[in-house]
Amino acid sequence: MATAFYAGLQRFADAPLAPLPKSTTLDVAFGTPLPGIVRDLDARGIRSGSPLYWRLLARRMGVAGKLHAGEYALDPGIAPRGLLAKMAAGDVIQHKFTIVEGWTFAQLRDALAHDAVLERVLAGRSDADIMRALGSGGAPPEGWFLPETYQFVKGMSDLDILRRAHAAMRRKLAALWAARASDLPLKTPYEALILASIVEKETAQPAERALIAGVFEHRLKIGMRLQTDPAVIYGLGSGYDGKIHTRDLETDTPYNTYTRAGLPPTPIAMPGSASLEAVLHPAPTEALYFVARGDGTHEFSATLEAHNRAVAKYQLHRQ
Repeated sequence: MATAFYAGLQRFADAPLAPLPKSTTLDVAFGTPLPGIVRDLDARGIRSGSPLYWRLLARRMGVAGKLHAGEYALDPGIAPRGLLAKMAAGDVIQHKFTIVEGWTFAQLRDALAHDAVLERVLAGRSDADIMRALGSGGAPPEGWFLPETYQFVKGMSDLDILRRAHAAMRRKLAALWAARASDLPLKTPYEALILASIVEKETAQPAERALIAGVFEHRLKIGMRLQTDPAVIYGLGSGYDGKIHTRDLETDTPYNTYTRAGLPPTPIAMPGSASLEAVLHPAPTEALYFVARGDGTHEFSATLEAHNRAVAKYQLHRQ
């Protein structure tokens, strides 16, 4: 009799839960006992077997009382033994949220607000409130979140993602600043962050980042204005209509690098690691100008005359 019982327990342990024609999830709340988990499976129409078998199997596996709460993947073919092993290991579903290089903080907040899994705690909070919650009260948020893909589990919040991204940017910037090239026209890590955000917006070509950084740093060294359109666009805010007009270049704002010397007061976007690296290790160059060729790359020039020829070739001709 006992032999037959344990043979049945063995069959139960390795028999796939049914019906599971496609992957689904099991969300186990904190403190839910094993019988409650079995009842949840049954309530969803997943034939789970005898609660007694579940308790005995958990004891034989040594996981009774050691099951973790969380969101678990139930793939077709999973058996009770496999599910209990997952829950004992805390092998919960890992979701992903990607911060894109070049996003502004406003774009980041919008993406967080539309994520289907993250808990939302940022709604109604000002940027200043958020930075205080991150331990950086008084600092503007722009630029301070490292573009990467962050894994998270169900139950984590949008603020949790910001906290991780903010800490990651602080670590990255500190490490790169400590290993920076000599003779940079940048006095602080924050100035490097500002310039890296400009480089991020100026080119999507990895091979050009260090050279564009070199052009801007050459300009800073000789006291020449940066004259970078992305900063002007950022300063226009909602007033930007998709095209830069002459009036935009002539209208003074804190971000108009045509009317003001030096760096803008804050970053204009979130730079990725490559742009930070480019700014702190710029390519040596005599170039002071660059113009888009129309294919995603740029033509670099050391003199205004050569630059004007490049503009005529690549910009005016295309227009």
